[in-house]
Parts: sequence; C-alpha cells; structure tokens
Amino acid sequence: MREWGVVKFPNPHSLLPTPHSPLRKMAITTQQLIQWKQQGRSIVALTAWDYTIAQLLDAAGVDLILVGDSMAVVLGYETTLPITLDEMIYHAKSVRRGVKRALVVVDLPFLTYQESLQQAMHSAGRVLKETGAQAVKLEGGYPAIAETIARLVQAGIPVMGHVGLTPQSVHQLGLRQQGKTQEAGERILQEAIALEQAGVFSLVLEHIPADLAMQITQKLSIPTIGIGAGTHCDGQVLVTSDVLGLAEKHPPFAKVYTNLRETITKAVQDYAVEVRDRKFP
Repeated sequence: MREWGVVKFPNPHSLLPTPHSPLRKMAITTQQLIQWKQQGRSIVALTAWDYTIAQLLDAAGVDLILVGDSMAVVLGYETTLPITLDEMIYHAKSVRRGVKRALVVVDLPFLTYQESLQQAMHSAGRVLKETGAQAVKLEGGYPAIAETIARLVQAGIPVMGHVGLTPQSVHQLGLRQQGKTQEAGERILQEAIALEQAGVFSLVLEHIPADLAMQITQKLSIPTIGIGAGTHCDGQVLVTSDVLGLAEKHPPFAKVYTNLRETITKAVQDYAVEVRDRKFP
C-alpha cells in the first residue's frame, strides 16, 4: 500500500531561540519600547497583512508589527487612500492571530479619524475590540490631530504618531522628502513635540532629513521609528513587501533584501511546465 509523502514545514515559532533567549520573553508592550529608548536598544519594525507573514515576522524576532495602510498597495490600490476601516480590521485580525510576541499596531485609514473626535474614538475602538491589536497609528501632527490623540489616550487607547511624509496627504504633499527647509523642519519638530505631549508612545518619522530626525529623536523621551529618516532614530520600519522584493517598485530609501517576486515567478513557471508536460504529479 502506498504511503503518502508528507512535507512537514517547521512551526515558525519553533525557529525562535532557546527559552533563555531575550526573544522568549513576554509579549512586548508600549512601555517596553520607551524603556528600550532609554537603554539604547534599537527597535525592529515591519509591516504585515496576513497570518503567515505575521507569524514569520514574529518568529524572526521583529519587535513591532504594523498593519499599515500601505497594505492598500498589496491589495492593488494605487495609493493608501481607498482602503477602508473594514479592510484594515479584516487583515489586522489575521495578523494578530499569527503573533505571540510582537506589539501589533494598526493604521487608522484616511477619513476614519479626521472628521470628529467621535469618529476617531469609534474607529480606534473598533480596531482594538475586533482585532486584539494593542495600539493604533494616526498620521499628522497639526493641532486638531494632537487634540484627538490626547482624547484617545485619555480613553485608554495607545496611539503611535506619524509625521514627516504622511502618505494619506499624497495629493497635498506628494511623495517627496519633507522638512528640507528650516521652516518646514521646525514645523515637523513642533508637531513631534505636540504629539509627545498628547501622549503618543512612539512616533514614526517618514522621509525627512537625517539631521532633523536626529534632532527630534534627541528632543523626545518616546522612541522614534524611522523610515527614510536616517540612522539616528530609535528604531526602523520598512514595508515588508519592499524588503522581500515582492513589490513592482519601492521607495528610494527602502532596501530589498531578497527577490521573492523573481523566485515565486520562477517556481510557478516551473510548475506550469511540469503540468503541461505531464511530469507532475
């Protein structure tokens, strides 16, 4: 009688170091990130959009997993603007199921928090209640956003801020580097300070000059997470599809560590040839 061959893939969480390794500690909290800034420990962050990717990132030791609205590109949108709160929640639930250790943060998408405090509270509340994520992220640092964030934090909702290049403002700012002039740099610095005062536990600095990012990082007591903001931030984040070479194009500040787009295409082509030639199965 024929026995079926079973290919056993390792449980991603079995790839973690030994039980005595720092990576085996309890789930990461927002307070730990602040402590790590004080200790000079750099924070590793990446994005995720489904269970499998989240599981692999978590097993590899990523500290913070962002369910970013950059996922819009993975879903085929040209910008982050069309993605809905329901879509973000659907994918965040999948991501959260794959994570045991990392802190999971979910973007509030465009026009789900800008209209009113009530709208922001409802959107953020849905994310935390329905997905199990530990925090939300809001873009922008102008006074109305800072006030909204302060109220969310007062309600017990952890919030990550985001200044510099804010993709939800793509039609207003474009995708070019922000803060290049003294005036623009000062505005971003003041926004960062206002967000810390509002109670954010961390702040994403996107596509700003390295010297400005260093100034903000030194000024704040909360950790900064850079993306295209130089080496002086307290941590770094990239879009995982860029890191893995899955995207057709990527921003100039991203680094492609492997070319899965090419690998997957080749594997599928090989499979197709074998099926057509009746070599498989």
